[in-house]
Amino acid sequence: MQFPQAVYVVDGCRTPFLKARGRPGPFTAADLAVAAGRPLLARHGFDPGEIDEVILGNVVAGADEANIARIVTLRLGIGDHVPAWTVHRNCASGMQAVDTAAADIAMGRASLVLAGGVESMSHIPILWSRALAGWLGGWARARTLSAKLRALAALRPAHFKPVIALLRGLRDPVTGLSMGQTAENVARRFAVTRDAMDEFALQSHRRLADAIDHGRLGEVHPLFDAGGEVHDADDGLRRDTTMEKLAALKPVFDPGVGSVTAGNSAQVTDGAALLLLAGEAAVRRHNFTVLGRIVDSEWAALDPAHMGLGPVHSSAPLLRRNKLRLGDVDCWEINEAFAAQVLGCIAAFRDRDYCRAHLGADGAIGDLSTDILNVDGGSVAIGHPVGASGARIVLHLLHALAGRNARRGVAAICIGGGQGGSMLLESNATATPVTTAGGSGSVTVN
Repeated sequence: MQFPQAVYVVDGCRTPFLKARGRPGPFTAADLAVAAGRPLLARHGFDPGEIDEVILGNVVAGADEANIARIVTLRLGIGDHVPAWTVHRNCASGMQAVDTAAADIAMGRASLVLAGGVESMSHIPILWSRALAGWLGGWARARTLSAKLRALAALRPAHFKPVIALLRGLRDPVTGLSMGQTAENVARRFAVTRDAMDEFALQSHRRLADAIDHGRLGEVHPLFDAGGEVHDADDGLRRDTTMEKLAALKPVFDPGVGSVTAGNSAQVTDGAALLLLAGEAAVRRHNFTVLGRIVDSEWAALDPAHMGLGPVHSSAPLLRRNKLRLGDVDCWEINEAFAAQVLGCIAAFRDRDYCRAHLGADGAIGDLSTDILNVDGGSVAIGHPVGASGARIVLHLLHALAGRNARRGVAAICIGGGQGGSMLLESNATATPVTTAGGSGSVTVN
């Protein structure tokens, strides 16, 4: 939606994204969100109680963290009086939180909002089967010794087979396909080769390494765990990876004939990303210097068996509504759920028949250059904590635009279940300072 009033991103902060390593990581989701929110609020002089609401995206809520946004609000000391709520749109939950906050500001329902997303994928629970749940219910109702003995006699080893909730969550319940299988569908549809996927994955790691080495990830704030260990960078980065190492990996989702591997897919990760959004009155009142402006957003849906093409379906109408061509956008962030999926999006943009049949275009939309796409690496190298990635790409896109002294960017993400989300952003890098009405200083407002 195009916003009737200007909505600014004042600032943002994210944690390092920590790779899940087969056991619960050192931080719960609430720990991560608090760790991102605390330095963000601390570096601004306003009373946190002036925040109108807190909105966080989260996909799998922990049993002790229901409505995690409210828990984080209270732990950050923002105040009992500040309402908070949690949104869930699968991989786009963090972007949905930012979009909802922007809409509330644009419509005058709020002036200052903390929004973003968080996920601790290493803490996603292991479940028991429905059969065991039914047995436990029967056991609880058994009052006599004979009833308990009959219940015990009905217990079978199969009852104790665990249900891996993470794997269930990464499978579409309607099509029955895992997210990786949908990426294989996209790869076959546009003839994306294994070599192209691995080359894209290698590029993601190299770009992230370069961004870290040259200080282009200023939005990342270190984490300190209970054991005193410092986590100061995304630890899924593989600096030593090569095309040869990537080629040695076997297909995960379609063994034997597939091309999608662990090396050219996003990593299972823990992390949080939070942004502070404000309307123009709040910017002037607090004398903020802003990162940029959220201009417009768009959500779209498509066949869930090809969900990875969601960014194309949401970006095409966004560009059309704002009278933009691909070449008018200085930087793009497309979340790298899979290398095949991002490469499929690039192919779809330049496929005349696909654009006509599915995007309402007269012909091919254009050629999206990888020179301006995910310029500091993406989720293949950084990781993809599903509730947080949508917020991360919005935040980093603004930093990337500023670093290039560029103006306009699009952040886009595919969504399990067959959806896509896109945001059009304008950087503050090329804006002109405007004096505040009170004359107490200047703020930079586009």
